Amino acid sequence: MITWNNDDELFEIMKKELYSSVLGDILDKMHYTHQFLPQRIQPITEDMVVAGRAMPVLEADAFEELSDGQNPIMKRSFGLMLEALDDLKKNEVYICTGASPVYALVGELMCTRMQILGAAGAVVNGFHRDTKGIKELNFPCFSYGRYAQDQAPRGKVIDFRVPIEMDGVRIRPGDIVFGDLDGVLVIPKEIEKEVVERAYEKATGEKMVATAIKNGMGARESFDKHGIM
Repeated sequence: MITWNNDDELFEIMKKELYSSVLGDILDKMHYTHQFLPQRIQPITEDMVVAGRAMPVLEADAFEELSDGQNPIMKRSFGLMLEALDDLKKNEVYICTGASPVYALVGELMCTRMQILGAAGAVVNGFHRDTKGIKELNFPCFSYGRYAQDQAPRGKVIDFRVPIEMDGVRIRPGDIVFGDLDGVLVIPKEIEKEVVERAYEKATGEKMVATAIKNGMGARESFDKHGIM
């Protein structure tokens, strides 16, 4: 049995011992079968792992740098993006969606601010930019890929700390966001303890199965014995 006393310990355990495949398997077994974000959301580098609590951010397209419409938020540069950045807490993930995928939703300066605040990473349903700078920060950042076109004249943050969705996956403030080179998934807060405990147990079992297979045990024999594949 694995235990933790706080989020620092929890997320360290998750980054060290768990991975998206085993967490996804447990979510499936618990009938949470649609928790992975779109496959095209990938880490900037293969060794990046993100584990933290969702701080959801809602973006919207803006077709002029300054709007003449009725919404005062649209008259502000970046909308509420700067406020959202400054509101990030330790171990939180800046997770953003809502915009058309035609400009970058995160860049080096944003990631620098996130890192200073102790945030766990950034996950965006779109592109990042300033790849070299983010890699030098070694700050976990997940996106569609690199694309330098700026959001400033094209999009604005219209709200944050609100529920959002990516391809039907609901993400609420405080849910766990976990991602590695195989994908990003969301663990609802109310089931996180059971998911992590069961995933740790399965990950430990998979290590035993891997050893058995390397030593010559057949796939069927191994599955019949351990129930893991």
